[in-house]
This record gives sequence, C-alpha cells and structure tokens, in this order.
Amino acid sequence: MIENTIEQYDTLFALHTNEERENYFSYSMMRPFEKMWKLIGVPLKAREKNGYDVLMASQMLGFAGIHDGKTGQSALQKLKEMDALKVAEETIEHCVAISAEHGLRLKEEMIRFGVYLADHEKLQNQNGYTGFGGIPGYVIAMIDPNDYNIPRFSSLIAHEFHHNLYFSYFDWNHGDITVGEYLVIEGLADSFATALYGERHLGPWVTAIDSEELEYSMAVIGEALHQKGFGVVSAYMFGDEHAKKEGYPPVGLSAGAGYAVGYHVVQSFMKRTGTTIWEATLLGAEAIIEGCGLFNKEAHF
Repeated sequence: MIENTIEQYDTLFALHTNEERENYFSYSMMRPFEKMWKLIGVPLKAREKNGYDVLMASQMLGFAGIHDGKTGQSALQKLKEMDALKVAEETIEHCVAISAEHGLRLKEEMIRFGVYLADHEKLQNQNGYTGFGGIPGYVIAMIDPNDYNIPRFSSLIAHEFHHNLYFSYFDWNHGDITVGEYLVIEGLADSFATALYGERHLGPWVTAIDSEELEYSMAVIGEALHQKGFGVVSAYMFGDEHAKKEGYPPVGLSAGAGYAVGYHVVQSFMKRTGTTIWEATLLGAEAIIEGCGLFNKEAHF
C-alpha cells in the first residue's frame, strides 16, 4: 500500500496556520502509520503542549519541518519530478517478488509505504536521505531530493524492505541487542540492496569511510561485538557525532562506522562461504561474524 504523500503534502502546504498543519500531519498523514508509531512508543498527539508525539519524533528521525511552505513546496516539486510514488511501488513489488523466488516471505500480508520530505541539515551525513523499516508491515523513506540521492532511492527502499524481511524471521529487542547483531542487520540490508541495485548505489553510510578508517573502525568494533544496550550500540553504529548529540559516551568512531563495518562483514562472509544474500538472511549474526574472517581471534561475539 503506497500512501499518496505527494497529494497529502499539497493539502498540507495549502493550509494557512501552524496549528492546522500540525493537526493535519499528525491526524491525517501519520494516521496510517499509527500502529508503527505506537510500537515504538510514540503517540499521534501529546497530552501536554510541546510534549513528545509523532510531530516531534518524526523531526528527530529526519523529517522536514512542516511550517516552511516555500522550502517544502520546492522539495515536493522534485519529489513529483522523480515520480517517487511510482518508483517506490515498482521497487517494493520487485523486492517482494525476488524474495519469494528465493523462498523468503514477509510475515505481514501488506507493506504500508510512505515517502516524506527530509531535513537536509539534519541528514547532512546521509546526503539528505534515510529511512526506517524496523517494524514489519511498515516502510518509510525520508528524502530531500538531489542529484546524489535520487538515483539511490530504490536502493534505500530495498535496504528498509530487507529489515521487514529479516524481522519476519528474527525478533528485535532494541534493549538487548548487541553491537555484533546490529551491524549484521544493517550489513545484510545493504548487501540485499546491492544485490538488487548494484554497489554503485550504496549510501554514504558505507562509502564515506576510506580503507584506513575502515580498518581502524573494524578494530574498535571488533573489541565491542558483545556489548549491549541501545545507547552503547548506537555509539558504535552511528559514530561519535551522533553519540554526543544523543548523550551517549563517544567511542572514537566516525559517522556511520558501524554500517560500513557491517556491510564489509556480510560481504566477506558471503564471499568466503559462497553464501547468497538469501541464505545469509536466514542465518544468525554469530554465524556471519565468525565466518567473515575480518576480526582477530581475541574479538569475541
């Protein structure tokens, strides 16, 4: 189910007051994703003024603000020109079909997809685009369309789709997840997107790190594979800049280091073992880490 967010944004920007726009965003645009938001503890509307709700949470995730109509309408026009809704529909259909060909199926009968305008300033490290697919049945993408991310839009959707696929077979417990598990989850998602759309369409969270930085990140993360706690894990996955912003202790890593390491861990595992992405999707993180050959013997998972 592809939400017609382009039509929704047209309606949103035609509204005159901030209150009208906030209510329309919360109660109309986000209503189809209410179950997803509830599962991660976000109400559509806070009980108290300026409280935590879907408007605040979405902007923390990277959604563009809804009050700047001029900037929003300019980005919306690019969304229309790239035919984002059609691209998304074709991409998800392709992901579902090719997964089924290899015996992998979603546990939810339907995926609800929405594409939303992104805050480029907040997503500078991601070149203006990102997504979320950690709740089976829901995929969202945020994009401030530009020459870099428009060609990578399908790859982003495939990455988020794979989270839906993976969590159809494995449970997610963000409070108990280890660094090793998280980096494999992201590495599998990027490897799935690469299998479908090519390595040239990988995101900057993988490609921005050079070989020397990658080797250093591998060594740092290799000593922390067993560590748990979402704050700790996030510091290793997203890097020091994110950690400081969120109040987590920095661990000496650059932006997206965990994603880059995760991708190379999965790629190395598949090459060494002759495993396909379809087969790797059904394996536990421990098997992939132990078989990748990238960590020294002292790095325990």
